Amino acid sequence: MSDVEAAAYGRYDGGPSREELDRVFFLDDADRELVDRRRGEHNRLGFALQLTTVRWLGVFLPDPTDVPEVVLSYVAGQLGVSDPSCVGRYLERRPTRFDHAEEIKLACGLSEFAQARSEFEDWVAARAWMTGDGPRAIFADAVGWLRERDVLLPGVTTLARLVARARAEGDERLWETLAAVPTVEQARMLEGLLDLGEGSRFSDLERWRKGPGDPTGKSPRRALSRVAEIHGVGIDSSRVRALVPARRLLDLRVLHLSAVDLGCVSWVSEGRGGVSRLIR
Repeated sequence: MSDVEAAAYGRYDGGPSREELDRVFFLDDADRELVDRRRGEHNRLGFALQLTTVRWLGVFLPDPTDVPEVVLSYVAGQLGVSDPSCVGRYLERRPTRFDHAEEIKLACGLSEFAQARSEFEDWVAARAWMTGDGPRAIFADAVGWLRERDVLLPGVTTLARLVARARAEGDERLWETLAAVPTVEQARMLEGLLDLGEGSRFSDLERWRKGPGDPTGKSPRRALSRVAEIHGVGIDSSRVRALVPARRLLDLRVLHLSAVDLGCVSWVSEGRGGVSRLIR
């Protein structure tokens, strides 16, 4: 995440539209029953701001009064508070805002992140493994997962680290899964693809990756010859499809090895380390 995106996480990023105000910040009868239990306009307004803010952002703000003017005016208008600036008094007694937050959590069925962390980590791990999406996409979906389950959002650093770790573990799982497919003999053949032949500037791997490029009648024959070489390694592509999620294979541009795709994909073990990768 950029510094700007991180700063906007769990905070108001501008004022909500009128439609959003009516949808999220409107105080219905149940809301009013909770709000009206407070004594003093400043307490009613402060409580209402906490109630509507957590509904909008998924977090309680360190300063519950740090809301856009449009939000303050909209909520104050519903409560008949003629001077919204009175909300400044809401901060005078520090325990009040925390007591109110606990009451709102109970009334709205909100839970702390720690309570859902184990289930959340399992979901993120599965998401990263099945899709291989980038960290921004997973992060955005992770926020959605938490909001849908009425879980308060954790700090941005906590969530970002969980997503990054799950994604790294998903990638490692992919390479380990692929590395287990070739036999010892096939792995030796794969390593040989990295060798430069005598008098050659390119390895067989590089030749397979680039393929025939000149638009002549010989190109199809060269392409089919390359397919035969790839198939000669003997990798069981059906086993790969059974072990690796289809979305992962799609991202790697590997669905099957056939003459139809002219062998555009090859296997290679990385750096003699035994970690087999699929390289387009």
